[in-house]
Amino acid sequence: MVWERLRRNPWLIDAALVGLLLLFAAGWADRRDQGLAVALPLSLVQVLPLLARRRQPLIVLGIVIAATVALTLHFHSLNPLPPFLAFYSVAAHADRRIALLAGVAGLAALIVPVLHETDYDFTSFAFHLLVFPAAWVLGDNLRTRRAYYAALEERAARLERERDEQAQRAVAEEQARIARELHDVLAHNVSVMVVQAAAAGDVFDSHPGRAREALRSIEQTGRAALQELRRLLGAVRTVDDEALAPQPGLKLLPELVDHVRRAGLAVELSVEGEPRPLAAGVDLSAYRVVQEALTNTIKHAHASTADVRVRYDDGRVELFVADDGIGPSANGSTDGHGLIGMRERVALYGGELETAARPEGGFLVRASLPAEHGVQ
Repeated sequence: MVWERLRRNPWLIDAALVGLLLLFAAGWADRRDQGLAVALPLSLVQVLPLLARRRQPLIVLGIVIAATVALTLHFHSLNPLPPFLAFYSVAAHADRRIALLAGVAGLAALIVPVLHETDYDFTSFAFHLLVFPAAWVLGDNLRTRRAYYAALEERAARLERERDEQAQRAVAEEQARIARELHDVLAHNVSVMVVQAAAAGDVFDSHPGRAREALRSIEQTGRAALQELRRLLGAVRTVDDEALAPQPGLKLLPELVDHVRRAGLAVELSVEGEPRPLAAGVDLSAYRVVQEALTNTIKHAHASTADVRVRYDDGRVELFVADDGIGPSANGSTDGHGLIGMRERVALYGGELETAARPEGGFLVRASLPAEHGVQ
């Protein structure tokens, strides 16, 4: 908690550093014989600007170097800590080219005072002076590492945005495809209603029973059409008016399985329970789920066999597609476009979709859809 607070408020770190440097500078100034009145103000000038070292590193370096030169020449003694932090700060927080020029200029300004302080002893001079380039290198390394981490964060954010955009684009494309398919379903239902209404009108007087039967059929068809329209308006905002051919259903699964077998995948199809008529949109979505699962198996899973099972039970139809491929990494993740499309189709009709790796190897797709035909 303390470190997180300091990370969010770096001025607290600077205040603590400056406080420690002030104590050290006050002790350093107090040891100057007959010079406290001069040493203390200059020490304050040398230390206090470091509070702004992140915002104005160049100005702070200039002020600190000037105060350090004055103190060193006057008292023949060097306090290296404030200029060390100033060199570090200019390298860490300024543009690299400008920081390099400022560091060279600051180092040049300290040559004479350091020579004076070390009594022109070359070994001592080199030791004292090289402390400041070392501080600059430390600051430059920090700036480089910070820029690298910022680039990584930006890249991660960009990849996340691109992934979200791709997912949204895939959802939009799938919704438009569903809208075109439901357009055909609704057009079919309305056409049937028109034909049945015309037939009922023809026999209304001569065969009232047949007319009532036609009217009941119109009611059922109308309810189904209303159900499809409600789901369409709830899931898709725009409808593409492009006309398509009539869409397949579960009755065509044997043909789909034969087609997949010709592609080289051994597929077994089984049906459990008594097949029943499904709403056209549900029938189409069930077929598309199986088709997409088998397509993923052929394209990605490197499987040799697949099992397709359709089960009619308790007002629902359940679909199982399992393969012996290399697992979910090949079939796609829950973010894959194919699985997004399947989820959209199943969710449109209040169904459920599960995808998982099989314990014995391979991948499993399970979908459950309501089998009722009328409006709930």
